[in-house]
Amino acid sequence: MIKVGIAGASGYTGVELVKLISNHPKTKLCAITSNSYKGKSLTDIFPSMRGFENLICEDLDIPSLSPKIDVMFLALPHKISMKYVPTFLEHNIKVIDLSADYRFTNAAAYESAYQEHSSTHLLKQSVYGLSEIYRDKIKTSSLVGNPGCYPTSILLPLIPLLEKGLIRADGIISDSKSGVSGAGRSLSLSTHFCETNESFTAYKIGNHRHTPEINEILSIHSKQKMTITFVPHLLPLTRGMLSTIYVQAKDNVTEHKIRQTLNSYYEKECFVRILDKNYYPAISHVKGTNCCDIGFHFDEKTKKIIIISAIDNLLKGAAGQAVQNMNILFDLDDHTGLNSFQGPL
Repeated sequence: MIKVGIAGASGYTGVELVKLISNHPKTKLCAITSNSYKGKSLTDIFPSMRGFENLICEDLDIPSLSPKIDVMFLALPHKISMKYVPTFLEHNIKVIDLSADYRFTNAAAYESAYQEHSSTHLLKQSVYGLSEIYRDKIKTSSLVGNPGCYPTSILLPLIPLLEKGLIRADGIISDSKSGVSGAGRSLSLSTHFCETNESFTAYKIGNHRHTPEINEILSIHSKQKMTITFVPHLLPLTRGMLSTIYVQAKDNVTEHKIRQTLNSYYEKECFVRILDKNYYPAISHVKGTNCCDIGFHFDEKTKKIIIISAIDNLLKGAAGQAVQNMNILFDLDDHTGLNSFQGPL
């Protein structure tokens, strides 16, 4: 059994990790930590866990945790994980970090969006945890930087098209929408029920912190510097994410070639589903799953491709992909412990 610890278990992503690990056939949840709820049972925080998991939240004390665990999930705020990761690695504990602290290879790109990085030497060691794209590197890593939710929904459809040279690298626009859980569990006026209910709004236009992350990965795969226009929106939903991406196809590109490329690229991947022509993703179809659904419309006259992708932001956009990365790290099938789904209603 893989012995697992989860830091930040009292957040939305943290409790999703608890659920997944508790039901995983190859893992044992051995420790959970929470700064806000130290000494409290998980069922005091999330009563829905009664009868399923009753661990007590403890301090994030690495010397006491390290004998108990093989891998640590860090579901902590940005800027906090980097305080702990070097010491976990020194204790030979594998780390899957769900903050942004180890998603970048370029320290300056991270620091432009967050803060000064205290362990830049580990950025070369960390692997970006977009599971379907970086599987081979993840297998041999001790430190995985789990991608952001918006980047996951944008990168999965774009990377194959860029690598095959089917689309132009300039002028890409992503109009993306997320449920309120993407903002985390901390209180905020902007995510108050009265502010979000029966409303729909754009936010952080031109300065969202996921933009440098998206640009860095796209630049690597296109082999040129890329900058996309990314506009996030807040939906009056608890969970779910949908991105509408506008790209320009290169000359002589056909709808058949686009579809063939996407199908071929992901034909062996259990969690990326390329939809047939005239079928498009919906948040309700991915809710409660670790899937990314991708559909597209190709305008023959303008050569514009309109791509739609949908994920559950708490699963494929966070906890589900993190468990998928753990499976890869420990040489398990990607889908182990991730086969459940809630269905459309």
